[in-house]
Amino acid sequence: MHSKFPAKSHHRVSPQLLINPNHHHQFFCKIVCCAKNSSPQENKNKFKLLGQSLGDNKWKFNDVDGNAVQETLNVWVSKTQNFLNEVTSPLVKNVHDKKPSLGKNAFDTQNVDDIFMAEQTVDSKTPNGELSFAAIVSIEQFSRMNGLTGKKMQMIFKALVPESLYDDPRNLVEYCCFRFLSRDSSEIHPCLKQPAFQRLIFVTMLAWEYPCRNVKDPLVNAMDVASYQKRIVGKKAFVRIAPAISGVADWPTAHNLFKALAGDEKGISFSTWSTYIDELVKVHEGRKSYRVEENPYLSRERLLCLGSSRKRPVLKWKNNMAWPGKLTLTDRALYFEAVDLVGQREAIRMDLTRKGAWVEKARVGPLGSDIFDSAISVTSGSDCWVLEFVDLGGEMRRDAWFAFISEVLALYKFTREFGPKDGDRSISNVYGAQKGKSRALTYAISGIARLQALQFMRKLLDEPTKLVQFSYLQSAPYGDVVCQTLAVNCWGGPLVTKVNDGYQPGGVEPSEDVSDNNHLFDIDGSVYLRKWMRSPSWGSGASIAFWKNASIRHGVVLNKNLVVADVNLVEKAAITCRDKYKVVQKTQATIDAAMLEGIPSNIDLFKELLLPLTVIAKNFDKLRRWEEPHLTASFLAFAYTIIFRNMLSYIFPTTLMILAAGMLLLKGLKEQGRLGRFFGKVTIHDQPPSNTIQKILAVKEAMRDVEKYLQKLNVSLLKMRTIVLAGQPQITTEVALVLLLTSTVLLIVPFKYVISFVILDFFTRELDFRRETVIKFMSMLKERWDTVPAAPVVVLPFKGEETDAASQKKEFSITEKSEKAQERQ
Repeated sequence: MHSKFPAKSHHRVSPQLLINPNHHHQFFCKIVCCAKNSSPQENKNKFKLLGQSLGDNKWKFNDVDGNAVQETLNVWVSKTQNFLNEVTSPLVKNVHDKKPSLGKNAFDTQNVDDIFMAEQTVDSKTPNGELSFAAIVSIEQFSRMNGLTGKKMQMIFKALVPESLYDDPRNLVEYCCFRFLSRDSSEIHPCLKQPAFQRLIFVTMLAWEYPCRNVKDPLVNAMDVASYQKRIVGKKAFVRIAPAISGVADWPTAHNLFKALAGDEKGISFSTWSTYIDELVKVHEGRKSYRVEENPYLSRERLLCLGSSRKRPVLKWKNNMAWPGKLTLTDRALYFEAVDLVGQREAIRMDLTRKGAWVEKARVGPLGSDIFDSAISVTSGSDCWVLEFVDLGGEMRRDAWFAFISEVLALYKFTREFGPKDGDRSISNVYGAQKGKSRALTYAISGIARLQALQFMRKLLDEPTKLVQFSYLQSAPYGDVVCQTLAVNCWGGPLVTKVNDGYQPGGVEPSEDVSDNNHLFDIDGSVYLRKWMRSPSWGSGASIAFWKNASIRHGVVLNKNLVVADVNLVEKAAITCRDKYKVVQKTQATIDAAMLEGIPSNIDLFKELLLPLTVIAKNFDKLRRWEEPHLTASFLAFAYTIIFRNMLSYIFPTTLMILAAGMLLLKGLKEQGRLGRFFGKVTIHDQPPSNTIQKILAVKEAMRDVEKYLQKLNVSLLKMRTIVLAGQPQITTEVALVLLLTSTVLLIVPFKYVISFVILDFFTRELDFRRETVIKFMSMLKERWDTVPAAPVVVLPFKGEETDAASQKKEFSITEKSEKAQERQ
């Protein structure tokens, strides 16, 4: 798009005309036309300056070049008039223009001077400091677009909110901006077509991020165009302002959209912002300009996106054969028109509104292979399509289409789970609830449009489903509560008639008499009926805790989506969802870091993790061997005291208490910083560098060791099977007698005496007077174990599907012949 504004003027304003940084008096600059009967050309740039300073200090007009001042102010007024005309004029600009130039002087060509105001009326002095230049521009321009001046908007806002909220200049910026944005409820804000409005929103985000001017920086530098070329919008400002504009972003995924637009940068520049808005407008206008005559089914459905191109074909795989064609996604179905030798065949349709429809990523290839990882599988009812998206210019096309279709499927799952049933008469009791499905559909359509705009800009995330809210919320933590707030936002409205129903979430039976207080209320007073809460998620603890405090509000509510100095319900739930998702990401990062590659590295990690248990086992073995007699004697005295004082039942609880106390002690020491930064980290040494042959040999050796271990384990299990199943009758009899004798002792002798005898035996095996006897007894057991044969194992030959079918056919023929022979007899 080309700007309607004139080229940049090289005139500079004398510093004496600007606000003195050390002077807190307000300055007004009013420009008045001085010739009523002059020609329009003369009136265009000739104005008279009437200046006044509110203070004791007077201007020294002898030090001011009057001609330079007059000429500079005339340029300002001309540019300001063009800006206001463009903002308030009907939006008829052609949106199919080429992408604007994105050089480093992009903001220079679309001049910051274009958004200078004709008159500053707002009081720039606030308790937190003086307003920044961006804040003054945003407040004044949005005030005039609201039909007021900045001073009047400031006075109205002061009367609406308490002093604590008024002292924060960021809230005044929100009020002026949100009040204008609250007038529009379209799918995408019509003013976004205008470059001046795009620049104003960008300046507003800067104003929200930096509402007050730094005392060290004079106001002269704030007006310099070069300073705006380097400015970027941060995450908090974007997430707060962008979702307030229809179609630009939504609350649950605004942080992911910022991440996609910013990329590796710390923020979003004006060139990136304007390019994104231009591409977004083109997507919406492209849908409207599509000719319905080519596809009659589009008269009943809304077109979302098309997939057909010579460089980027869509292939439909069936029976290991791929056929190119044209793929169309609407708000209700998928259409595929296969390309024939003569032309195109009739389109086939897959309904996406059915319950149980799903989509997944797939791999395809010729002759049943799976060498191409660029396809998706869509299933709805008995239909299953495998679609491959060939993209010669990148590898994100399949993922983008996967996100498109996933969002449509998630939309209808959302309406079935959180919306009223079809034909529910209670919809008529809530004003505007009939439009609930259309509102949810608008959210999904806008999300897909944003994803398409990012696809054209090649700024997609690795997982594009994070950029469309319904798909994202299906797997996000706290996503059910965010879906509940979206349901209240879509179907909630003023209550027309009094409705009494006692539906309780979680399947609880309704009571006979339930008042209207059991329904849910949005922040603007809209009602969502209890009868519509059919999802089990309404009974979860997180849902109950959220809705318990949902009605508390502190700011100015303009509508259910725009709240000044506070957050709406969707934004409130989205913030919690975002925080919980960060915790999940951090946890997953630690898990990914622990997933080491290579068998030797994993063995070393396993040894390091088992090191505490290994140390305990070694120390216990030292006690058993009487290497330190005084410690062993003390341990035995302590153990027998517990046994004969009948304190065995307290061992397990006491162990848990000691463990909990140790954990809390470590927690306190770590919070005090007395354990060091690296406490708790597991450290292992990396394996020496090796080539491919050495790695293969190492893996082979490790597999051989695993094989030997499994063989020994299987032999032991087979011998136990032989004993249990009486494979060797004599050994089975001996083992059974030993088990009977053991059970008799446990039944007759008290348990404390049994455990005392076991401990005494365990701690005296290594003593001199028992060592020889123990060795002989263990040798006898080993000999008897070696004489136990393993149970026989039969290995059958491999049988595939064809072999099974042939054998079944052979058995059937033999059975048929035998039956015929019996009939003859």
